[in-house]
Amino acid sequence: MLPLLIPVLGMIFALRDAGAQSVTQPDGHVTVSEEYSLELRCNYSYGGAFYLFWYVQYPGQGLQLLLQYYSGNTLVKGIKGFEAEVRKDESSFTLRKPRVHWSDTAEYFCALSATVPGTAGGAEHKLCEREF
Repeated sequence: MLPLLIPVLGMIFALRDAGAQSVTQPDGHVTVSEEYSLELRCNYSYGGAFYLFWYVQYPGQGLQLLLQYYSGNTLVKGIKGFEAEVRKDESSFTLRKPRVHWSDTAEYFCALSATVPGTAGGAEHKLCEREF
């Protein structure tokens, strides 16, 4: 089983009221072998009501929503076996998949959006690559 490598590309979108909201993905690199579990951490900062999102972009395709959180349960189920856990006390939104496959090779984006119309959110992404 060859490992999947997920390096940080460090892309953060410009924010309106930048001091008020942000997201970061703190892991420099995450290496996961095929058939093992994947965990991508996302930390957020925002004082009001907000939505949290995980997006994926597979090679040669557009962005695809994996899952979103607004309120309610702290465990969110997404598509393709992904799930995320919200921990408000830690301001974290962690994406997980119990068993990864080569088909999971993609860029993963964590994003935050305020519920107030006209405000911008932030996003950071990680790239999942095959390591040869």
